[in-house]
Amino acid sequence: MERGSTPPKPPETEPRDGFIAVGYVRGPHGIRGELSVEPLTEFPERFEPGATLWADGVAHTVAAARGHRGALLVELEGIGDRNAAARFGGLLLEVPDVTLPELEPGEYYRFQIVGMAVADTDGNDLGTVRSVLETGANDVYVVRDAESELLIPAIDSVVQEVDVAARRMVVHLLDGLERRPLKPKKRR
Repeated sequence: MERGSTPPKPPETEPRDGFIAVGYVRGPHGIRGELSVEPLTEFPERFEPGATLWADGVAHTVAAARGHRGALLVELEGIGDRNAAARFGGLLLEVPDVTLPELEPGEYYRFQIVGMAVADTDGNDLGTVRSVLETGANDVYVVRDAESELLIPAIDSVVQEVDVAARRMVVHLLDGLERRPLKPKKRR
């Protein structure tokens, strides 16, 4: 996923190796083959006419896109009716990761953070980043191990080091940042 909003209903699948997700297809819209897409990117040019998006391993060219009720309605060339569009429901729209725009030093794509191992400045393992929450002020990393969860604000005074290549983050735990035990699943 590129930096930016996460979908309200996360996709059940992960992008293919070498690709990043830029959209999640909610389903068809109307009868002419438009797709209702939840954007997963802050780069709207991903959906401009002529852009190439991959769905289920197949390249498709964007014919048109427009905003609609918090989503995008995307037309792909060759998809001309609701039945053809329905096959895309629940799929990710992807682009090759080599097309990622360069970021400023200290900026990271969310997909680079999710799954990263986290340790404190004393070297204690805290778990892995499971998701990134948007709070308006700053992102918050949800870090879990087998038994607990820790919410870590993505601010300079807390996040001391991010090593994308090693998939590791070092954090300074401020007073008040405490692990919450995960609730055991109830048996029926």
